[in-house]
Amino acid sequence: MHMNQFTDDFLRKSRPVFRPDRKQPPLIGRILVEMGELAPADLVRALALQTREEGLFGELLLAHGMISEEGLFRALARQFHCDIADLRTEEPDIRLIRAVGPETCLHLGVIPWKRIGTTTVIATSRPDQFARIKEGLAPSLGKVLMVVASDTQLHEALLQFARHDLAERAETRVQDRESCRSWNSSAMARFIAGMMLAVVTGMFVAPQLTMLALTGWAVLAQMFNTALKAAAAIANRRANRGSELVFCSRRDAPVTPVKLPQISILVPLFREREIAHRLVRRLGRLRYPRELLEICLILEEDDRVTQQALAATDLPHHFRTILVPGATLKTKPRALNYALDFCRGSIIGVYDAEDAPEPDQLHKVARRFSETPPDVACLQGVLDFYNPRQNWLARCFTIEYAAWFRVVLPGLERLGFVIPLGGTTIFFRRQALERVGAWDAHNVTEDADLGVRLARHGYRTELLPTLTEEEANTRVWPWVRQRSRWLKGYAITWAVHMRAPRRLMADLGPWRFFGMQLLFLGALSQFLLAPFLLSFWALPLGLAHPLQGVLSATALYLLAVVFLLAEAVSMAISIHALAPARHRGLWWWVPALHAYFPLATLAAYKGLWEMITKPFFWDKTAHGHSNARAGIVSRANPPGRV
Repeated sequence: MHMNQFTDDFLRKSRPVFRPDRKQPPLIGRILVEMGELAPADLVRALALQTREEGLFGELLLAHGMISEEGLFRALARQFHCDIADLRTEEPDIRLIRAVGPETCLHLGVIPWKRIGTTTVIATSRPDQFARIKEGLAPSLGKVLMVVASDTQLHEALLQFARHDLAERAETRVQDRESCRSWNSSAMARFIAGMMLAVVTGMFVAPQLTMLALTGWAVLAQMFNTALKAAAAIANRRANRGSELVFCSRRDAPVTPVKLPQISILVPLFREREIAHRLVRRLGRLRYPRELLEICLILEEDDRVTQQALAATDLPHHFRTILVPGATLKTKPRALNYALDFCRGSIIGVYDAEDAPEPDQLHKVARRFSETPPDVACLQGVLDFYNPRQNWLARCFTIEYAAWFRVVLPGLERLGFVIPLGGTTIFFRRQALERVGAWDAHNVTEDADLGVRLARHGYRTELLPTLTEEEANTRVWPWVRQRSRWLKGYAITWAVHMRAPRRLMADLGPWRFFGMQLLFLGALSQFLLAPFLLSFWALPLGLAHPLQGVLSATALYLLAVVFLLAEAVSMAISIHALAPARHRGLWWWVPALHAYFPLATLAAYKGLWEMITKPFFWDKTAHGHSNARAGIVSRANPPGRV
């Protein structure tokens, strides 16, 4: 088409955007039937389904396989009296994309396609919203004319022309003062070297006094940690008095709000050859309207392993893949940030590759968000394992998770403390997530960091009684590698937010500030100084203790009693957390935690070393090594019980 003819056609077709009467059946349906793109019987069925939300009729037809994407946009062009843009044949003007901004293009669902004189031609996948979209465009674009293009072509064009801009944005969304991207490894190396030198010098000059100081610090950290766990357990017990355990779901509760929101699920994948096909099957079990659900599988551009695995998998319409441009930094939060701009949902959820969520989980999320005020920005689900009896490590891991997610975290919520999020089965109000800058792309424990930043910005996190099963790590060294990443991230998160302690206290308030010190600094101290605590086992065994020459026998045995009482409280909390029928057989394995937690000390020292050498290194956890089948509802787990 020649330029003059093209201009004449646009000027001739330019007219006010037509918006069909909401009370009438969707006009697009009639057009599709007239064009032969939609069967009349399917139109009747689709109209019956469209009772949940407005403006999603075309997506409903696509989600249920009633029409093709090409057919839908031919009908939209006919409905709104405009042309279809073929962005693959005639590429957009990159200067216009940069003038509008790639993130704005994604947010509005548009591409500034070309200039014709003083008029800018805008391609959109949302023609029914174009009147509102125009208000968000820069006045410098002048007069705008609309053409339609599919989401697929819009995203392809942006990935082709603005991928590096979007990738850079994914790494810098969080404010610098709240991010660890300016982490100074040299300064940290000097600090740690100074501490180690002081300890070594102390061991030579005054070994017993140095041992006493470190042991006292270890005992103090254990006392505070134990007191925190006990307080959380008591608070949770009081709040759930009369319930069998922490979380109990009511089967007769309503499962949907008045209107269901659109939910986008982000699933970052990396080298997941063994898990890809299982993932699609497990997430395919989610019972939520497909037209209101999109599941984004996020892949690194150079990850051929996962790409090949997914290429051999037949993905439903509501699944789609997003390729993250390659870079030196390869972390889960960077991938999440990049994919966030491509999502449509008002609620953003995150799952891991090996997850098996409850089928009705998203209905619970939608209902709970509809019930809570806007300051509840995040819902955290309960995590458990589907291979708890594979070996002793899996059993201990399951016991630890049960205590954390069923007792401690709910108790922390009741006490009003900051909630360090888990990395999966977390759901956010999109507006709040974007307001805090989403994820810190450089933090290897991005979930805990995000929990702190949400609290600093005045938001709250709630625990949601819904279960997701994961695969427990069953091999010792991979477990240590995974835990070292977590502890390294905890340490970096604490250090970043403590750059300005007064500002942190002003943001959190004294109570939550104190709680953060217990959660982060207390836990790190206990793991790093665990060898000094374990030395107290020498006394019941009749062996000599290194402090016998410094402390009186009474003081030494008093410290030993404090240590043993703390161990007893932790064991009691673990046993209490195993009350549901699915885990009662693990009670006998609680004493094995005494051999399990020393592995975390090894992980803590590995993480401490990596804080200096490679603070942003993401030590990947391999999945797919369990032969256990994931199934939320089983003989050991009756329906309605988490």
